[in-house]
Amino acid sequence: MKATAVAHPIQGLIKYHGLADPLLRLPYHDSISVCTAPLRTRTTVEFGTFSRDGATIDERVVSGHEMDRIHSVVDLVRSRAGLRLPFRMASVNDFPSNVGLGASASGFAALALAATAAAGLDLDLKEVSLIARRGAGSAARAVTGGFSKWKMGVADEDSYSVQLAGTDLELAMIIALVPAFKETEDAHREATTSPFFHARLAEMPRLIAEMEVAIRTRDIGRVCALAERDTLMLHGITMTGAGEMVLWRPDTLRVILAVKKMREEGVPAFFSIDTGATVYVNTVPERGDEVEGRIKELGIQTIRCSVGGPTRLVDDHLF
Repeated sequence: MKATAVAHPIQGLIKYHGLADPLLRLPYHDSISVCTAPLRTRTTVEFGTFSRDGATIDERVVSGHEMDRIHSVVDLVRSRAGLRLPFRMASVNDFPSNVGLGASASGFAALALAATAAAGLDLDLKEVSLIARRGAGSAARAVTGGFSKWKMGVADEDSYSVQLAGTDLELAMIIALVPAFKETEDAHREATTSPFFHARLAEMPRLIAEMEVAIRTRDIGRVCALAERDTLMLHGITMTGAGEMVLWRPDTLRVILAVKKMREEGVPAFFSIDTGATVYVNTVPERGDEVEGRIKELGIQTIRCSVGGPTRLVDDHLF
C-alpha cells in the first residue's frame, strides 16, 4: 500500500484569487495555468500499521496547519477507499519553496495521486484533480498538466481541471528568482477586501475566453501578453486589500523594467508574477537564450523552464 508520484509546479496565466468556499476550496472564477518542467515535487505515501499519521516535506516534520491541509486530501482518499489505516508521507522539491514557484500546487497534486494509488483507487486525472483541490486550488491544474483550466464549479463535484494543450505547445519560461517568503493563504483571504476585486471578477469571463482562444490557436505571444495583464490586475488587488500586502521586492521591479525594455527593442518578452516576488519571464522558445542572458546581466539567478506534463506515478520511492 505504497505509491510515489511526481508533479510539476505551475505558473498562473489567468490566476485565481480568493475562495468562495474556503473549506472545499471553490474559487470565485475559472483560472488557467501552465506546468513548469523540469521542476518537480516527488511524494511517497504509504498506508500501514503505523502508530499515527506522519509527514515530512524536504525532511522537515510537518505539523499544525500544514498537516491539516495534508489531512484534507488523505482523509478524503481514506474515506473513498474505506481505509482506516494511518499513513506516512515524504515529499521533496527540487526547487525553492515559498518563493512564488507553485510548490503547493505540485505538492498536493503529487500527494493526491500517490495517496489514491496507495489506497488502491483507480481514478482518472479529472477525479484526482478534485481531490488535489482540497489541499491547494492550483494543485487541480498541476494534476492535469500542460496548459490547464480549473473550472470553478458551484459544488465539490464540478470544480475540477481539464487540459487545454499539452507539452507540444512550447513556451520558454525564464524564472528570475527573487527569494522572499510569502503566504498565499493570507492573500486569498484578503482578496475580497480590495475595492478592485469585483472589477477584476467582472473581467474574468473575457480574460479566460481570450486566454483559452490563444492557447487553442497556439498564439504564444498573446498567451504571454494576457498573463502579464492579469499579473498587474491581481497584484493591484493584493496591494489594496486590508493588509496592503506589497509582495514585490526591488529585484522584482528591476526585472519588470528590463522586460519592458526588451519589448521596446523588439524582443517578445513578458512578465508574469504569482503570489510572491519571483518573476516568470515568458517568451517564444527561439528567444529563450537571449532573454535569459538579459536577466542574468541584472545579477539575478535564473531557472530555465519549459512546459511540463501531468502528474504521474513513478517507482522511485522516498522510503
